[in-house]
Amino acid sequence: MAKHLDGKVAIVTGGAGGMGSWICKIFAQNGAKVVVADTGADVEGRMGMDPSRVNAVVDEIKANGGEAISAVGDISEMDVAENLVKTAIDTYGGLDILVCAHGILRERMIFNMEEDDWDAVMKSHLKGVFAPTKFASIYWRQERTRGGRIIYFTSGAGVNGEAGQPNYSAAHQAKIGLSLSNAQALARYGVTSNCIAPGAATRMTDRNRGIDRDAPPPSESAAGTARDPMNAIPSIVYLASDRGAAITGRTFGVGGHRITMYREPTWDRSVFSQEPLWNVDSLFKVMRENFRPEEFAPPGGWRREREAAPPGR
Repeated sequence: MAKHLDGKVAIVTGGAGGMGSWICKIFAQNGAKVVVADTGADVEGRMGMDPSRVNAVVDEIKANGGEAISAVGDISEMDVAENLVKTAIDTYGGLDILVCAHGILRERMIFNMEEDDWDAVMKSHLKGVFAPTKFASIYWRQERTRGGRIIYFTSGAGVNGEAGQPNYSAAHQAKIGLSLSNAQALARYGVTSNCIAPGAATRMTDRNRGIDRDAPPPSESAAGTARDPMNAIPSIVYLASDRGAAITGRTFGVGGHRITMYREPTWDRSVFSQEPLWNVDSLFKVMRENFRPEEFAPPGGWRREREAAPPGR
């Protein structure tokens, strides 16, 4: 097998998780030196630190001839993130790849969402990618010619929204915005920034509302199927490699046997007024004629609004 990441140094946050651990192991198989960063906590981020899960990934990589070290800590804390980047540089002489695959899940409808659940998810997901990116980008800016790769995990909930995951959806959409900003700010230093929205059977998807709670978790039988997390890893290797240098500021959906590149929101249509100020009555007419809500209705449609509104309103 070709070593597409030969000589590269990679930090993988969430490296002890189901998909994160596979990223670490496949990166090592492809020649990368890997810093496995994680807290080892549960899906909700409530159980504190568990170094044993992080160290187990490192031990497996080393047993198979790869190079890896563990870094246990909450990378949404600025000092932990700074030390993580410093550890990679001091141990392996540099940094080439930052993959942020970590995160927690606390599901509630918006009207049931507790402040602590909102804050915890935003801190883990959003500040947890900002913090290591800040210190990695400082290094790449100083180095100038080394270049780098930033890859964030987002989600279908971030791309399309999810009713029971307002905190998760908001954080993942924000990652896309941050990645777009990175792509613009760091291009001059040879750094790319992209997002992956993976679709696979993991500890997180085992919690889906449609799952049979009395049956074994789907992730336990995903190996070799379209829902195997391994299907998402090759595209991440590509984006992390030298060959991925031409792709930046993009979001990819990777699920099963399909890879999709999303187009971020673009200017679709406009209406104009020749008068100095919009007239409210005129605006009602052009809005209905030009921005028809049924064209953009989410699954299930805007039933209540359509039923309540008189024709032509």
